[in-house]
Amino acid sequence: MSLWFSASAVVPSLSADYELSSFTQSLFTSAVQVGFVVGSLISAMLGLADRIDSRRFFMVAGLIAAIANAGILIVEIEGPAVPLLRFITGLCMAGLYPVGMRLASTWAKGDMGLVVGLFVGALTLGSASPHLFNALGGLDWRVTIIASSLAAVAAALAVNFVAVGPNSRPAPKFHPGDILWAWKDKPLRLANLGYLGHMWELYAMWAWVGVFLAASFAQQMAPEAAVSSAKFATFATVGIGALGCLAGGYFADRIGRTSLTMIAMAVSGSCAAVVGFFFGADPWLVTLICMIWGLSVIADSAQFSASVAELSDPGRVGTMLTLQTSIGFTLTLITIHLMPYAVEALGWRYAFLPLAIGPFLGVWAMARLRAHPASQKLAGGNG
Repeated sequence: MSLWFSASAVVPSLSADYELSSFTQSLFTSAVQVGFVVGSLISAMLGLADRIDSRRFFMVAGLIAAIANAGILIVEIEGPAVPLLRFITGLCMAGLYPVGMRLASTWAKGDMGLVVGLFVGALTLGSASPHLFNALGGLDWRVTIIASSLAAVAAALAVNFVAVGPNSRPAPKFHPGDILWAWKDKPLRLANLGYLGHMWELYAMWAWVGVFLAASFAQQMAPEAAVSSAKFATFATVGIGALGCLAGGYFADRIGRTSLTMIAMAVSGSCAAVVGFFFGADPWLVTLICMIWGLSVIADSAQFSASVAELSDPGRVGTMLTLQTSIGFTLTLITIHLMPYAVEALGWRYAFLPLAIGPFLGVWAMARLRAHPASQKLAGGNG
């Protein structure tokens, strides 16, 4: 998963070497999102996860994604090749993220929330790793690209040593004609609204928090020290989400998926609303607030997929999960590209404030779902 933000993590360094517009900088992340949506739909409609051994599918996707990522080193940064390579990387992620989650879930024994939370925690740590590579590599952005590509190659080879668990089942089939059911069925509609509120915030935060931290630290520190410190702070902010995923998975199975998601979104939404007011404050304080944000912003992620799976008819699970993921990642394109304009119009003090709209909408939706009788299907009756 280090490939996802490998280019985004080096945007400050690239901006210093090249004249990149705000739109181009946003494309480094959003092109991956588009590729992932397209890849997920193609994989679902062709049933690739069933026709190809999951481990081989994962391996090939990982190797192609690593090559596409490394290709950034040999193309013109300002040209269209980089967004194209990022799109290919995202396309291949459809063979990594969902397939890996499916492999992990085959080992669940009454603890699906924890197992899926563990997997999403690994996803989060992997997504954070380019920021660590970037910090350890100094100002040379090529180190980050090379390190993330090598990490992906290592994962593509290591997956061959993974055993499929005893709960392996054929993936639910995708039925395009059932798409409207996600809106017609009230519990599913509410679960999806909760997920969309979560996604409105998540990837925009991950993509831009590093730029925010660098700009904030520069108010208190020398430029070079600010950039270096911001890289480590960004890794800590995103990486701590792995602990949030573990805690979220553990408690969701015990206190209920709706309760866990409401708590997580209330905390993350509050952080999005207030973090800008600490812009330029003591770097340790800003980092602490961002780490609380990073811990909470991803803690609920896996539970929305689990909720949709538990609320759907068995024959519609594949369609409902594919639809949820596709719409959610498509929505992230709006907020990822919105952020530079928000910074320009509002300044960093208020730039993240629009992101708070999503999680607070999500809290409302999950509260409505908790009050619905169908919530008893969630987390073994815990709602």
